Amino acid sequence: MGQQQLLLIILGVIIVGIAIAVGISQFGAHSVQANKDGLTSGLVNLAANAYQHKIRPCTMGGGGGTYDGSNCTPVSPYSIPTKMQKDDNGAYTRPSISATTITLVGTSSLGGQYTATCVVDSLGNNAIIFSASW
Repeated sequence: MGQQQLLLIILGVIIVGIAIAVGISQFGAHSVQANKDGLTSGLVNLAANAYQHKIRPCTMGGGGGTYDGSNCTPVSPYSIPTKMQKDDNGAYTRPSISATTITLVGTSSLGGQYTATCVVDSLGNNAIIFSASW
C-alpha cells in the first residue's frame, strides 16, 4: 500500500471514532431527557388522580372536597395507589398534604439524583419544580 492509501484509512478510522463518540453522547443526553419527561408525565397523572380523590364524595371513598379527607368520617386522606408508586422512570411519594394542597415528589430511576416536585392546588392546577442537578 502506498502512503496515500494508509493516510486515507487512518483518516477514515478517526472520523468513524469521532462519529461513534458523538452518537454515544447524544444517546446519553436523550436518555436523561426521556426520563425527565416520563417522570413529569407520572407526576401529572398522580396530580389528576389526587384531584379526582378530592372532588369525589366521602361516601364513594373520596376526600369530600379536601385532599386530606378532613371533611369525612372516618378521615380518608389521599394516598398514592400501589400501582402508581413506581414505574420505569422512578418512584413517587407524597411528603405533605393539607385540605387545599398536596405535594408529590418523583425520584428518578437514574441513580436517584434527580427529583421533581409537583404541588397541586385546590383547583387541580399543578406546578412542577425540578431539582437543580437536572
